[in-house]
Amino acid sequence: MQQLAMLVASFLLSAFATWLSIRYAHHRNLIDQPGQRRSHNEPTPRGGGIGIVAACVLFFVPLLFGIYPGATGAAAAILFGLLVVAVVGGLDDHFGLSALVRICAHAVAALVLAYALMRRDGFIAVAVFAFFIVSSINLHNFMDGIDGILGTQALFVFLVLGCFGAQYVQPEYARPMWVAAAAVLGFLPFNFPRARVFMGDVGSGALGFLIAAALGVGVDSGLLVPAQVLLLISGFAIDAGCTLVSRMLRARRWYSAHREHLYQWLARDMSHARVTALYGAWNLLIVVPAMLLLEKTDGHDEAITAAVYAIGIALWIFGKRWCLYKAKSWLRDA
Repeated sequence: MQQLAMLVASFLLSAFATWLSIRYAHHRNLIDQPGQRRSHNEPTPRGGGIGIVAACVLFFVPLLFGIYPGATGAAAAILFGLLVVAVVGGLDDHFGLSALVRICAHAVAALVLAYALMRRDGFIAVAVFAFFIVSSINLHNFMDGIDGILGTQALFVFLVLGCFGAQYVQPEYARPMWVAAAAVLGFLPFNFPRARVFMGDVGSGALGFLIAAALGVGVDSGLLVPAQVLLLISGFAIDAGCTLVSRMLRARRWYSAHREHLYQWLARDMSHARVTALYGAWNLLIVVPAMLLLEKTDGHDEAITAAVYAIGIALWIFGKRWCLYKAKSWLRDA
């Protein structure tokens, strides 16, 4: 009963704070206007992700303190990092910050958490996990470009992690994941299928940090293996990774703002809801079976993960070619 009450409270707080953020955004004129580098057609408030942050600060992080011996330092580091990333994201939503300021703040948050979780494993482990955290923050920020795509991805990840905790009788791990899922679910009706508010950097960066933290705690507690981590983030990682490599090969400024992710190309030819559904289908039809296969096989983690990423890369190439073909057809018809 207490767990159910906490889930309901997380959902309601997130939803209420998101509703308030819409009113606040209109009052402060925090409105994203349509433009060449955006995928929406109407002025839309931003910063709604503050609801998720508020619910996770009050419910998700406190539950982490009891996961396993030694988790107190990790939970404190997660709280610190979440607040740093969210505050910097909120300031960027309001005033616009330089990329250097944002990346420095992300690095500080990542190093504190990586040291708290991985210091027993040595310097290399700390450095690798810190890099993963910074990458996750920016990966989820890059992929937050159409209605519902980041919210549904985060919901999927937290639900799967909650299921893992329940399956392996680790309720201390499962409970915070359910709470985080409830927080995301409280935000989603305002953002999908038609966005009344965008998550903003305050939400997208914070979710990227929280997902990395949840995965890191899962690995550190022995619940997850690295292959499962790579599978859970594969949909976003493949799109962002292939887009980055493509821009580098074409001598583009890979760090500058753009609209070349596959999901952004697809959104030019179909509704945001359909594109988000395609990424959800990847998770349900590819990621979930692959993770179940990992559970039943021994010693084939690398082969299964490589196969999933190979399929994803092939689909990314096919999707880009399909979008280019549609664009050329439209120009011919015009």
